[in-house]
Amino acid sequence: MVYNRDFVESNFDQSSELKGVFTLGESDMSLLQQIDDAKAEKDSLTAEILRLKRTLEGNDGEGGKRAELAALEQRFQEVCWRLKNSFDEHFQGAFQGVRNSKERFTARLMSEAETNTASAQALEYLRQKASSVFGETPSPEGEIDPPSSDVLLAYESNPILGRVVVGKSDVDIAAMIERLGNSDWVRQGRSFFDINDGHCPFCQRETEETFAASLESYFDEAYENDLQSIQQLYDDYLTESTRIQQKLLEIMSSPSRFLNVNLLEAEVELLKSKVEVNLQRIREKKNESRQRIELESLSNIINKINSLLAAANTAILEHNQMVSNLEQERSKLTTEVWKYLLDNEISHDLSDYQRNKTALRRAIDSLVSQVQSKTNDIRTKEQEIRTLERNMTSIQPTIDSINALLASFGFHGFSLAPSDQERFYKLVRADGTDAKESLSEGEKTFITFLYFYHLLKGSESESGMTTDRIVVFDDPISSLDSDILFVVSSLIKGLLDEVASGAGHIKQVFVFTHNVYFHKEVSYNRNRRGGLMSHESFWTVRKRNSESAIQRHNSNPIKTSYELLWADVRDREHRSNHSMQNTLRRVLENYFTITGGVDRDEICSYFEGRERLLCNSLFSWVNDGSHFATDDIYTACDDSMIDAYLDVFKKVFERAGHGAHYRMMMGSDYVENVPTSTHHPESGAHPS
Repeated sequence: MVYNRDFVESNFDQSSELKGVFTLGESDMSLLQQIDDAKAEKDSLTAEILRLKRTLEGNDGEGGKRAELAALEQRFQEVCWRLKNSFDEHFQGAFQGVRNSKERFTARLMSEAETNTASAQALEYLRQKASSVFGETPSPEGEIDPPSSDVLLAYESNPILGRVVVGKSDVDIAAMIERLGNSDWVRQGRSFFDINDGHCPFCQRETEETFAASLESYFDEAYENDLQSIQQLYDDYLTESTRIQQKLLEIMSSPSRFLNVNLLEAEVELLKSKVEVNLQRIREKKNESRQRIELESLSNIINKINSLLAAANTAILEHNQMVSNLEQERSKLTTEVWKYLLDNEISHDLSDYQRNKTALRRAIDSLVSQVQSKTNDIRTKEQEIRTLERNMTSIQPTIDSINALLASFGFHGFSLAPSDQERFYKLVRADGTDAKESLSEGEKTFITFLYFYHLLKGSESESGMTTDRIVVFDDPISSLDSDILFVVSSLIKGLLDEVASGAGHIKQVFVFTHNVYFHKEVSYNRNRRGGLMSHESFWTVRKRNSESAIQRHNSNPIKTSYELLWADVRDREHRSNHSMQNTLRRVLENYFTITGGVDRDEICSYFEGRERLLCNSLFSWVNDGSHFATDDIYTACDDSMIDAYLDVFKKVFERAGHGAHYRMMMGSDYVENVPTSTHHPESGAHPS
């Protein structure tokens, strides 16, 4: 719970009414006793849960049974890893996949312990077999896909090859062409005749009109179809033979290690030459269509090529079967190796590990179950407490208590009264009118603080008054006069004493303040002997060069504002160049101007040149007369300028005859400079 400006605004400024604070009444002592008993049982359950959790995981969450289990597993991993290192040289193949991890090796061993049913083998047998089975791993080979040659071989029996292709025999010029056997010659000349305007391309004479018709009749459609068949055969033969040869070249470019490449190259070269012969013969048939031709048979060559490829595929199949069997052999040997380790090398350690792990796991499961059960019991007990609290809570005791405090401290102009709205308060004057809008800042701050103070002992709902809480007071004395400041500090000190004694439901209190006097009031404890009480700690937050830093102290660090100024002067390591000038000026004001009565002009007359300018700078602010203790003047200074100010600051005390006071306030941080002349003898330290 936090008391700060936000609390004041949310509970006072934003609403015309205050939420009621429910507190436990005292009319039914039996209910109070039941609440106390239930709270004690809840506290007992909480303590039991803490005890169980300490047993489960230690005080820091890293011990207890869980840590014992982790340590057991770590020790067993080390045992397993030493075992692996002992046999790794011979059985790397069996340890494949777990050789680089203690965790994975141990997990594999535990898995094998549950599932391994291999037969037991002697260590020497396993080593001998591992030398061959776990050697370099061969990979499966892909089979060779032989090119199909049926289409190419079928071209050898094409009927067009043995057919005499000539023109029609019943044409008047047919007899002469047949007798001369020059139909191919005439066919070739015909193409020239067609473009020579009826003149014979050979004798250059004009022919009769019937001659062209005779040529056309002789070389009829059947003749042309046969010529096209010859051309088509040539094209198809060339395409198919090229495909087969290209496929064979691909096979030889990246050959299988099981293929006799030399024999295959010889047969492919022979195939190539015979294909060229056959293509030439078909070309001759194209040119002299009347002749019969016969192609060289490729059957024997292709059969030899296919035999070479088939032999390679047979060897590849045998190899792949061997590779497949090798994997089976390796798998079998792997299980036999793990079986040997389980039965002969680690059986005792494994039994101990499993027995201890089972015991620890049962203990952990039992502790977790008990924690869960008692946590459920706490929830039940909390519900019981809330039910009991609702039966006897009221907001009226808070009204009575706050009004009594207001009256005792002289606040008679307003008081707290129940609101027309159930469970709310309102601030009223003596005549019953609303007082909220007419309160001073001090009155508003005080009433809000009292409201928060009572809220610490109660709740805004009908339950929750007995829940434990941590409280933060963030600068609670704004706009309060010294009398009320004393009241607030007294109330807070009461809470601190309550926390120190362990009574009540407030377990820890934080107090933040900028006010030195309030700090002295709230931190005063007559039992403190210079250091710290066992239940308290002191901290300061300082802003250095736009950064805040927190520092813990072994004693109360707040003395007086004058002492704090000197502390800044002494702290050269963390000094702020931006504020040091003002610190020096305020020290001079406190000592010389306010308490010392020393004339500023007289002091500055002790200096010459640059030092006089610096001295005037320090005292000009002091003599302004319109400032307050919190006024600040900021001038950008580097380290050398600050050192110059500090030197003049020291000389002011020395030359004014108050060097002893300077040395006293600087304490162990005093640094002896080169002796400087003084215009006045030392007159002793001025009271600080």
